[in-house]
Amino acid sequence: MSWVANVMLSVSPDDHRNAEAFSGWLDESCPRREPDMKPGGCGKLALITGADSQWGGYKYPECDVYAGALNHADLDALVAHFGSVPWHTPDAVQLFVMDQEQSFFRVWMIRDGMAQQYAPSGRAATSSG
Repeated sequence: MSWVANVMLSVSPDDHRNAEAFSGWLDESCPRREPDMKPGGCGKLALITGADSQWGGYKYPECDVYAGALNHADLDALVAHFGSVPWHTPDAVQLFVMDQEQSFFRVWMIRDGMAQQYAPSGRAATSSG
């Protein structure tokens, strides 16, 4: 049985290597939701704004966004790792997370040297869903 979290990562152009390393960590080392599952194998993120990408409208995206559907990822660990990456432009990095059975993305940004959730919050949203 799967448990899917939709994840998007927006970075500045000088943070592509960090985004790729973060994606590699998800696939190789990310802890799982269930304690009896070995780490890694949650999936990885893919760049969805490359030169060959086209969204609605008449222009190409002018941002750098990675996205993936992760399976059984420990989202608290994912957010903690996001906050520990030495981003070159931390003020520009955003992490969007929508866990299974949720209907909205939670937004995490690096502020004051740590990952902070910006919206939404409250009873419908917790750090890990």
